[in-house]
Amino acid sequence: MKFILSCFLIAFMQNAIASEVTPKKNSRTGMLSWHAEEPEISLELIQLLPDYVKAVFSSRGLPKELINTLQDYCVFGTIIKNKSTDTVSYQITDWRYITADGKEHKIKTKSAWAKQWADMNIPFRWLLLPEKQEFNVGDWSQGFTTIKLAPATLFSLRYSWSHQGKTKQRTLNNLSCAPATMAIPTSNN
Repeated sequence: MKFILSCFLIAFMQNAIASEVTPKKNSRTGMLSWHAEEPEISLELIQLLPDYVKAVFSSRGLPKELINTLQDYCVFGTIIKNKSTDTVSYQITDWRYITADGKEHKIKTKSAWAKQWADMNIPFRWLLLPEKQEFNVGDWSQGFTTIKLAPATLFSLRYSWSHQGKTKQRTLNNLSCAPATMAIPTSNN
């Protein structure tokens, strides 16, 4: 019985590991990014300043009404790549961010944003990470991921993917939303 229980715990731990990923700091912008490598996929999260997100949406001629819907969200540029020799898939509806109080929260999906914007008579779907994708060998995708947190808030992200009929998940700890504004470097002259 102990052997069976030990095997079960080992199998469970292989599919649900918390990962500490050291952030990289962009020397020009000061923004942080996190890059997680798994055998089947890689996931990169890049902090985006609120003003940058506003500028990206504004540059597409979108109304201020739409841009204001993002003001309570911290936004990341997200890149997902299939590193395996088979198909890999993910569903953002299965992902959760975990706040300091230990509560899990759903990530607002591209479909939820599109519905909200369509209800405002603004039919826009671009820029956001697709909420569900299946990647063939070598495929990758990118887009914005939105987390309903204030600037500079720390959180963890539990994400999952499927490969060869098995769902795997990891938790990235100590992630941080971008600050509200970027500190302007001063010269020492």
